[in-house]
Amino acid sequence: MRDASISILEQFSELEDPRVDRTKRHKLTDVIAIAVCAVICGANGWTDVELFGKSKREWLKSFLELPNGIPSHDTFGRVFAMLDAAQFERCFMNWVSAVSELTKGEVVAIDGKTLRRSHDRGDGKSALHLVSAWSSANRLVLGQKKVDGHTNEITAIPELLRSLDVSGCIVTIDAMGCQKKVASAIVERDAEYVLALKRNQGKLYEDVKDTFERKEGSGGDFFETVEKSHGRIETRRCWNVTDSECIDYLNDNRDWRALSSVAMVKSERLIEGVRSEHTRYYISSLRTDAKTMLESVRSHWGIENSMHWVLDMGFREDESRVRLGNSAENLSILRRMAMNLLREDKSVKVGIEAKRKRAGWDENYLLNILAQ
Repeated sequence: MRDASISILEQFSELEDPRVDRTKRHKLTDVIAIAVCAVICGANGWTDVELFGKSKREWLKSFLELPNGIPSHDTFGRVFAMLDAAQFERCFMNWVSAVSELTKGEVVAIDGKTLRRSHDRGDGKSALHLVSAWSSANRLVLGQKKVDGHTNEITAIPELLRSLDVSGCIVTIDAMGCQKKVASAIVERDAEYVLALKRNQGKLYEDVKDTFERKEGSGGDFFETVEKSHGRIETRRCWNVTDSECIDYLNDNRDWRALSSVAMVKSERLIEGVRSEHTRYYISSLRTDAKTMLESVRSHWGIENSMHWVLDMGFREDESRVRLGNSAENLSILRRMAMNLLREDKSVKVGIEAKRKRAGWDENYLLNILAQ
């Protein structure tokens, strides 16, 4: 059991302990180990973590030292509030890169998420906003960066990219990250980009829209998918243009690095006779066909459906009021680490929430989760 637990926690062994000597009643590695196990098993806050530790004390003693027993919830809260979030984040990302490998052509989706109840109006502290990278094929969180209160996602995204090996991958970002600086950062990492366009891009948006109003049905590559499920019919159509004259014209306007194609995706949903339609535009460094473009766009939506939704529903992230110091950011890392581990388990075909319950009930199952 010792080896199974240490194998996952060894990435955190180099963390600097933020406590002064007189307050170190519990080893930092023990505090982190208990917190990791507790979050996997359903803990959503420090009181839960303490309760888990006390309930599993004898089991935890089989591979942890616990010189002064199980820390209190105040101790967990204090340690994670002081723990350097940037260091903890790097340890998490090092662990992810050690257990997973991105392949050429894989979609890496980047998107932001606000932890809505992490704000503290009394201290003038705004809610924590994180930018995360998501492997669409592996369905794993690759890393995250805090968006500083004085900057925005445009600054955080290049920082996140610099910490990831996305060589050969296709990086997809929504309209907030559709910026020349971001496009350049992706190209510099030897990756391709697919960036969503919205009206805030002004002339570029209008020019791309005009391109498809002129070419739809008569130019560019086209691909369509139709899906039927539970009384719902979804049709997605993609037009992709790589015409050099068109691209040169757009590049003159905005000077986008490596810009090679533009795409339009029309989505139509029919549910019980009610029809809804959405049209989206994209710019990309890819010189590819409409099928690949549509697959890349669809893969991006997975970060919302398979990551953000699971964090809110399976881990109750939006309900968390943890906010002291760095604790909200560090707890978010624990959640993403737990989600990755639970995703990797293929022994049972149930959702994340059910897996968390089983890990809490079945110590052998929890060991298998930790040993991945």
